[in-house]
Amino acid sequence: MGEEPETQRGKVWTVDLGGADSSSDSSEASETDCTALTATAEGKFALDSTPKLLLNALTLEDYRKNHWPNLEKAIDRLLLHNPTEHISVSYAQIYSYVYKCVCQQHSELLYNDLTAKIANHLQQVSTSLQASPPEFLIENFNIAYTQYAASLQCIVPVFMYLNKFYIESKLNRDLREELMKLFADHVAEKHVNELMPLLITANSMPFHVQPSTMAGVVKGLYSLRPEWALLAPALFSGFIPQINPPALESLLPDYAAHDQKLQLELSMKGFPRGDQSRKRANDDS
Repeated sequence: MGEEPETQRGKVWTVDLGGADSSSDSSEASETDCTALTATAEGKFALDSTPKLLLNALTLEDYRKNHWPNLEKAIDRLLLHNPTEHISVSYAQIYSYVYKCVCQQHSELLYNDLTAKIANHLQQVSTSLQASPPEFLIENFNIAYTQYAASLQCIVPVFMYLNKFYIESKLNRDLREELMKLFADHVAEKHVNELMPLLITANSMPFHVQPSTMAGVVKGLYSLRPEWALLAPALFSGFIPQINPPALESLLPDYAAHDQKLQLELSMKGFPRGDQSRKRANDDS
């Protein structure tokens, strides 16, 4: 890890969160893909050495009055940004704050503050979803999940030193997994029982909800907690391959009967049965 990289000083790297033309001939380097931050950081800093203490000690008072407030503001902007707005966050400055906190033995404090901050944000997200009308809950949940996952693509890389030298080495965990677990605990778990019947109903009515939205929510729930698939096996198996056990030969008649029942239900709702292209070809002849 070595000494704090001097090559970054005097040059501002920014995380471009979209919504405006960020091209510039100045010395600002705008990063539109937050996932590239990890590779960029690893390319510039060696992570195979243990952190060395900086010459200027970072006191607890410094942390509380300067470092954490600045980090907190950056986290807020990453979590709450409007995708249509152009927001630039100084990646180098955030990275430097995190670096100093880790080097000065404030890793545990920083980790606790970070997770508490994001947990508080997610509680507000959950409260907003509670006020959502049932007919919009699936879509609003998908928006919340998608935006949070996108925010983590920026947050996790800039906290790379914390992840490397504290979360992974001392807690034997991973930062992104921990932050996704917070979403499961504070948001998804609070709404999964209401979401399931809505998802099942929407799945039985093609295009009642956009297929991409349905897929995003179902796959998102499964990635958060695979055991939730047991609440609606038929629903999850329609979006996640090989989630069901292998078919049994003895149950083939039951599978066929279920398929016929499904086709009958669809035909009663106005959906055609069979190969309609062949029928049209015969009619034309």
